[in-house]
Amino acid sequence: MDVFDEDAEPFDLKDDEESDEEDSDDFEDDDLEDASEEDVDLVVAAYREDGEPQVVPLDFELANDLDELIRELTRLPGDSGADGFVSVAGEFFVICRVRGRSVEVLLSDASAGNDWPIARDVLDYLGEDLPDEDDDSAPVGDLEMFSASGLGAFELEAIATDYDEDSDELLAQIAHKLKISEQFNRAVEAFDA
Repeated sequence: MDVFDEDAEPFDLKDDEESDEEDSDDFEDDDLEDASEEDVDLVVAAYREDGEPQVVPLDFELANDLDELIRELTRLPGDSGADGFVSVAGEFFVICRVRGRSVEVLLSDASAGNDWPIARDVLDYLGEDLPDEDDDSAPVGDLEMFSASGLGAFELEAIATDYDEDSDELLAQIAHKLKISEQFNRAVEAFDA
């Protein structure tokens, strides 16, 4: 039996393609402008090498593309992977943990997905819907990512939801809790230089 019917109407395929396009357009209806160098507060990576904490500045462009950030983190020589910290416009932060094939992400404010590419990337990666403009701010992602390091979900959520504080300062608080403040601050200074 011939499985290809030459007389069949191709509308089914077209309908599927249109449906796929509509799905992929959910987050691409309005092209978001990339964060400029002035918009990006910091992009740094933390990892351990020979048991010692290392924090290094990364290219500001990584604050616009989660996939590229993940790729860059996989290249670092960490004993057990690396963590990426991104802060944009003092408004929100993204933390990305890469451990081999395991990737965990946290976005401090889901509503940032309406305005910034990396925030939208995180929502897409997590399979979360883009929030309405009038939705309350809320973090989304893995709040348990630092539990093994002594920073539990409840405390991390409390830091992430302090929307009166600039997001780069919130990341500095997280670095303090992770006992990498000194290295983190040096890397931020180098990023700003």
